[in-house]
Amino acid sequence: MHASQVVLAPIVTEKSYHGAITGTYTFRVHQDAHKTQIRQAIEELFGVHVVRVNILTVKSKPKRRGRIAGIKPGWKKAIVQLREGETIEVFQGAQT
Repeated sequence: MHASQVVLAPIVTEKSYHGAITGTYTFRVHQDAHKTQIRQAIEELFGVHVVRVNILTVKSKPKRRGRIAGIKPGWKKAIVQLREGETIEVFQGAQT
């Protein structure tokens, strides 16, 4: 799998912005990606050194819109710790 297929998008929330200040970044990743692939993809895409990768699977949830019921699909999230002093430019706007 190519690096751009592994890392799908950064997760932009207040909690992830706070993590960006401490060197921890959160990404939505491909469902079949594992820690080694995620580490290699982040290092290749952003030119940084990854210290640690934690993965969580966000479970699917039932949703309703009026009488129509459905299921919001589950997805995989990766929390990446970078080497001290390194940053990713995607999150630079959050740091003030």
